[in-house]
Order: sequence, then C-alpha cells, then structure tokens
Amino acid sequence: MHIAILTFEEYNELDSIIAFGILNRVKKPDWQVSIASNQHYVRSMNGLVVEAHISLTEASKADAVIIGSGMKTRAIANDDRIMRQLQFNSDKQLLASQCSGVLLLSKLGLLKNKKACTDLTTKPWMEEDGITILDQPFYAEGNIATSGGCLSSVYLAAWVIARLENIQAAKNALHYVAPIHEKEEYVERAMKNIMPFI
Repeated sequence: MHIAILTFEEYNELDSIIAFGILNRVKKPDWQVSIASNQHYVRSMNGLVVEAHISLTEASKADAVIIGSGMKTRAIANDDRIMRQLQFNSDKQLLASQCSGVLLLSKLGLLKNKKACTDLTTKPWMEEDGITILDQPFYAEGNIATSGGCLSSVYLAAWVIARLENIQAAKNALHYVAPIHEKEEYVERAMKNIMPFI
C-alpha cells in the first residue's frame, strides 16, 4: 500500500508531519508513506524544510492521498499547472483532505455530496462554492474524507489505516503515539470520530 501526503510550499507541519508519523506506525514490507510535492524541497509556514519523496504525478497513482493544508492552498487550487497533475479516482483511491486541503478536492469536483469539514479560515470560501461545512472534526463518504482543525490529522491517519489495513492496526498506531496514562481514552475518542465512516 502506498499513501501520499500532498505537501506544498508554506505547508502546515501539523497536517503533513503528524499524519506521516502515525501512518508509518504500520510496519509492513508493502506499506509506504511518501511526502509528495510539486517541488523537490518544501518550506513550511514556520520554516521547516522537508524533501519530497515523490512528484504529484506519482502521488496520483497512490492507494491513498492526503491533501495537507497551508498558507498557499487557495492559490494552489487556482494554479492550473499544479491541478492538471492531480489525476485522482475516488472509485480506486482513498482521498482525504486536511483543513484548507478541501479546496483542492472541491476544485477537482470530488465533493459530490456537497458536505465537508474544514478549518474556520477556509469555511467561508467553501460555503461560497455551495459546500455545507459540518460542525465536526471528521467526515467521510465512501472513499473521500475531510477533516477540520490541525490536530484532526490524527483522525485522517487512523481512517486511512483502518480502511487500507484494519481497525486494530489503526488503534495500535494511535495507542503508540497517545500520551502516557491517557492512551485508552485517547484511542477511544479518536475511533469514536472515525468509526461511523469505516
């Protein structure tokens, strides 16, 4: 299984890096998690530079794609050169967005149900596009999931693991990263948010 995390210039570290860390808790030979971008090195909104593993074209072939957010997501959604590289198929791939990443799903015409989760900054832009923004941290319908709030990246990662591997693997990954003495409560709360959509 290959999971790609789209990460653009001025990306939000909490979106890309947290998901990357949790997804990599699945230790299987065929499990691969990649940072995907339109450039080789990407600088975050706070100056953290990461090296992309794969291109956007390669990301379009992944089993699952998480679209992270950042300061330039709205501009990226309106950049035809970038958007043409994103050839997703929601019948064959899991597609998920974090906060403003939902702008790319919308631009690609993938939000057919017209409901999504996002952050407070992105909410009015989505509503202008006729999308109903739900007052909850996570929502999925079929193979498309959206989340709102930086730390809901935990939910996206758990949902991807549960869908591609199994529910126990998602619980195990969350248990590993959860704070000491809060592990059971943390896992239970996270799973409560995603289980209706598994």
